[in-house]
Amino acid sequence: MKLFHSPTSPFVRKVMVAAHELGLAERIETLPSAVHPVTRDGRVLSVHPLAQVPTLILDDGAAIADSRVICEYLDALAGGHLFPAPGAARWAALNLQSTADAVLDAALLIRYELTARPESERSQAWIDGQTAKIVSALDWFETQAPSLAGVDIGTIALACALGYLDLRFVELGWRASRPGLAAWFSTFGERASMRATA
Repeated sequence: MKLFHSPTSPFVRKVMVAAHELGLAERIETLPSAVHPVTRDGRVLSVHPLAQVPTLILDDGAAIADSRVICEYLDALAGGHLFPAPGAARWAALNLQSTADAVLDAALLIRYELTARPESERSQAWIDGQTAKIVSALDWFETQAPSLAGVDIGTIALACALGYLDLRFVELGWRASRPGLAAWFSTFGERASMRATA
């Protein structure tokens, strides 16, 4: 399989953490891409209409995009365990993934505002609104920290979101008032899959 990627994409990292956890990382060749919110990468566009990373080209040549879809595909391919069986654990994992992905969406919208727009066109109100989403989600994650256990799609997504905040939003200082979440991430971050994708 081939994965269009960007080395700092948190969604690519989520896919690769899942691949490592499932024992599939060696079966995935990473392909460079130059995706951008304004200028589309023709190489990625040639295989999928969204032209985004991550986009995975399967062994049969078909392409799938979006980290949620790719991770579920990899889990099914490996007969894995990252997506719990139907029931409360599944909904909890999917909700955690969805909330972590929303943090990343907000963070990337801020990043694009600061890097893809000329300074004269930037909106501080937009940046503040997206930051507020991140902060409220972090506060919610702190309440969930005592129940975070094991490895599933939710904890992987959360770890990748926190890792991205460490990379691009150090000024948030998210650990300061969230000791439970910080302790969880410190432990989860030592997993081989996380270290391999840092």
